[in-house]
Amino acid sequence: MSDLHDDAALAVLERRIDEWLAVFHTNNEVVADIQRGEGDERRWFVRMRGVEKEFTTVWLTLGQRTLRYETYVLPAPEENVAEFYEHLLRRNDRLVGAHFSIGIEDAVFLRGEIAVSALNQQELDRILGSMYAYVEQCFRPALYIGFASRFRD
Repeated sequence: MSDLHDDAALAVLERRIDEWLAVFHTNNEVVADIQRGEGDERRWFVRMRGVEKEFTTVWLTLGQRTLRYETYVLPAPEENVAEFYEHLLRRNDRLVGAHFSIGIEDAVFLRGEIAVSALNQQELDRILGSMYAYVEQCFRPALYIGFASRFRD
């Protein structure tokens, strides 16, 4: 089991994440916005402009042991349901540090987490870059499978 971090250690890491995200924003023109969660939440929202999907927003949530990251990908499919989920499950096999899952209202999310002890600026950059790339790679093919009739002429 990973180490449990106390409030003081988490406050230090929280400040570092703020700093890392500021650098990430400065160095990446695809980043549209970065916001913090409300109140005492240790949560960030990183909104990135995409090509295949107009925007991808990655939510980062700092816990006592892990940093959880997730993004909304698509609503539940309207058709070709088995083929849609098979497509995403096969993609899961090639993903590193993230996986597709079903969330609220059967929507598709991409999620992952990393131990707080392994988190540094390079890992945060890798996480955000990977989440962006995975959504860009899967969005259009999944959309065409799960919502095929909307694209027929």
